[in-house]
Amino acid sequence: MLKRNPNKKKQNRSVFYRISAWLHLWLGLATGIVMIIVCLTGCLWIFKEEIDVMLDPALKIEKQDKPYLKPSDFQRVAKEINPEKTLSYVLYQHEQAAYLVLGKRGEGLSVRVNPYSGKVIQQPAKEGSFNFFDWVLKGHRFLWLSPEIGRPVVNYSTLIFMLLLLTGLVLWWPKKWNKSTRARSFSIKWGASVKRINYDLHNVLGFYALIVLLIISATGVVYGLQWWSKSLFWSTSMGKQLPVQERLLSDSTQMKPGLHIIDQMDKAWDKFSNGKNDFGFYYAYPKPEDNGATINFFRYPTRGKFYDLRSYTYDRYSLQQFKDKGIHAQDYYHSSAAVQLRKMNYDLHIGSVFGLPGKILAFTASFIGLSLPITGFIIWWPKKRKKKNS
Repeated sequence: MLKRNPNKKKQNRSVFYRISAWLHLWLGLATGIVMIIVCLTGCLWIFKEEIDVMLDPALKIEKQDKPYLKPSDFQRVAKEINPEKTLSYVLYQHEQAAYLVLGKRGEGLSVRVNPYSGKVIQQPAKEGSFNFFDWVLKGHRFLWLSPEIGRPVVNYSTLIFMLLLLTGLVLWWPKKWNKSTRARSFSIKWGASVKRINYDLHNVLGFYALIVLLIISATGVVYGLQWWSKSLFWSTSMGKQLPVQERLLSDSTQMKPGLHIIDQMDKAWDKFSNGKNDFGFYYAYPKPEDNGATINFFRYPTRGKFYDLRSYTYDRYSLQQFKDKGIHAQDYYHSSAAVQLRKMNYDLHIGSVFGLPGKILAFTASFIGLSLPITGFIIWWPKKRKKKNS
């Protein structure tokens, strides 16, 4: 009786298919743990703001018919909280308590205050204490390693993950389309064996999440790899260069005695806000001793979204607004399609570009993404053991 040749099926496949299968297996094994961590932390980060408000409803601040506090007001609140710490920056997102960060960025104390009255809503935790979402973000960005080591690992693993998604599509694609192959390719056979269900979870769910995972991955690497960021902009703009964010400097020849930076920030704020309070904002406090420092405000016009964010930069002495050519300084609604796409990058990354349904979609795709290395390993491991025993 003739024995069945186990390699016959492989021999009937094209070289392209076999190369794709080899890359899919070994690159998947090499980056699997990294992508499980990145996808899991991404799932948690997507709903950070919603979780914060759910755990502490006092953080939700109803819109009031009064102006926001000025930079000097926030600075005074910060001094009352901790006179030894310098206020680093202020972040306010629509209808939530404002963040005040005292001390060095990434190391300071975070305080939540009412943006209209300055009332402290959430007291600062002790310096060095555990913050869950800071921990999540560090895992997402650099695996809780030093940034110099962890960030490249995450970035290049994510690029490899994109390749795995494409090779997975090659492996998913049926050799012939018929009723049987359509059923296997688009549906999970829940009544089958555990082995078959696991295979379907990997194969079918991977297909359905493919496009969303490619978008999430491509937009994520924009923040980590300059060459990828520039290449992606070049490809979406039909060959144009990514606008360079140059460092703007105040004209120190305009310096006058008694001209304090905090007073100038208040005046610049008046120009920036124009008496309105229908936007979110972010700004950092320049160091008084830095004579070339500018005053920079970011405006978030749309609640829960970042694509129409716009930055405004002022000379700290003359208060003249700079004509900045950087991406964030451009008006979204009067920008090219490539610039609009780049300004939309973070919203695409977390799904907020489509509101809550988009975030749910991004969460679901990311959850499938973290399952793929697990189900893939379960497919491979018995085959490895069987091959070893034979």
